[in-house]
Amino acid sequence: MRRAAVIGTAVASALAVSGCGTIIGTSEAQEIARINVSSPDLREGRPLPRQFSCQGAQGSPPLRWSSRPLDEAATVAIVVDSNSAESSGVYWVLYNIPATTTELGPNAAESPPEGSGQATVTSGKAGYEPPCVSKGTYRFSVYTLKGKVEVQEGASLSEVLRRIADLTIARGRLTAVNIE
Repeated sequence: MRRAAVIGTAVASALAVSGCGTIIGTSEAQEIARINVSSPDLREGRPLPRQFSCQGAQGSPPLRWSSRPLDEAATVAIVVDSNSAESSGVYWVLYNIPATTTELGPNAAESPPEGSGQATVTSGKAGYEPPCVSKGTYRFSVYTLKGKVEVQEGASLSEVLRRIADLTIARGRLTAVNIE
């Protein structure tokens, strides 16, 4: 995968919500490593369990990830979004997770890892905003970053996503289709 693809994925979600259809400017393309993303409660291509939607009370689902060792890994970021015709938006952005972290338990948005930050998502709320549209494609993306995401408090979603894209050295994804 190329870095431009990461930028396109991360920024397109934020820009789509704001009504912008094109991405202006791209970074120099660079190969990035692959991250394996899994969850005890989510399965690739299967429905998002109801308890992690707006009809449930679980909050964010547990996630696990692994990749080959990366010397330059400094932090990890998680972006949960949807860009399907039925549902488009960003539901969670958690960044500056320590690089030594390889999993988050259920409802980690309520008690995020020390030093991490959560961006304001499409709904205007910071933290995990559970999806509500029953038909949709919900992507749980994990990024390994070569540095910390340095943003001012209250930074825009698009700014946080651009910073994540600029720092990405590895990426992986788990995709749920529809809600149970």
